[in-house]
Amino acid sequence: MDRTRTTRRLQRRACPYTKTLGQHRTRVSEGEHPDSSQDNLRVRLLKRKAREDREGPSSSEDVQRENLKTKDKTKLYTTQKLPAHVQRAAFKAKYKQQKKLGEGGCGAVFAGYRKADNLPVAIKHVPSETQFIKHVDEHGNTFSVEVAVMLKLAADTSGSAGSSAPVSLLDWYDLEQELILVLERPVPCVDLATYICSKGGSLEEEEAKIILKQLVDAAIELQDKGIFHRDIKVQNILIETGSDLLRVRLIDFGLSCFVKRCSTYQQFYGTFNHIPPELYNSDRYRAGPTTAWQMGVVLYETLHRYRVFETLSFLKNSLRFSQRLSKNCKDFLQSCLTEDPKQRLTLEQLKHHPWLR
Repeated sequence: MDRTRTTRRLQRRACPYTKTLGQHRTRVSEGEHPDSSQDNLRVRLLKRKAREDREGPSSSEDVQRENLKTKDKTKLYTTQKLPAHVQRAAFKAKYKQQKKLGEGGCGAVFAGYRKADNLPVAIKHVPSETQFIKHVDEHGNTFSVEVAVMLKLAADTSGSAGSSAPVSLLDWYDLEQELILVLERPVPCVDLATYICSKGGSLEEEEAKIILKQLVDAAIELQDKGIFHRDIKVQNILIETGSDLLRVRLIDFGLSCFVKRCSTYQQFYGTFNHIPPELYNSDRYRAGPTTAWQMGVVLYETLHRYRVFETLSFLKNSLRFSQRLSKNCKDFLQSCLTEDPKQRLTLEQLKHHPWLR
């Protein structure tokens, strides 16, 4: 197959999202809808401002318990949305927004806190025109797949908020011009890209192993719940640094989707530099092998000083593994970054790889 022609075609349909460490994230067409045949979710309805004033804002534990109550529900239902100005007033009454943490093609994220108890939160503003992927329920209701996925994660997670790798969705406001997501904000934490830079551009192998163990477990958790993140990379991984043991958290489910294990895809979603090679070779890719490829991309950028991974450069042998890495570590990297997806180790196999033991 003419790889140059395929690359040009991919570039035409891939729209740059945001540049971070030289990487581009691809956004998708607004008409594309992920598979909505998974277990249905219950959408937690916004309470009227008067009720919030009377009862006070719920805690993240309350949110978690409310979602858990609906775990076995079979209907996803909504009611007519409250007016946008009422929802916006409710948001402003409940939360204080502070400095901007980051911005990309899909919107901006701000630090903030919940006024009732000073709980740190991240506030994500997603303009309506950049809500590229929608979830359609069995009744034809359409809403952000990011909300649908995060409610699914909350419903399937036992214990308190923050007990799994994905950050928790605490609140959301679907306004006419934008979607506001209120998310858990671990403190202190930094994204993995920043953490790597703070350590001189790369991590020692033993520290990288701690992170990859948790990352593989998180990817398996998503896979078991029928969720394909599609853009796992160093910028979308938070590292909690408040204790001696680093903790991995996953963020940004804006390009995620619900998936069946046998599903294949032709339209690419995610970071262009990280396109799995099977999309060049056969115009198709699958969730499991693609996520395994992303494990290798993350590990490569974690261990190689200020090196940005690019699939085409890797396939041309322009990117090589550092000679200082252990034999098992190189084998783990190669097992993730194998060109043939059928020869790539599965996430479960990676979990039991000798390097992670």
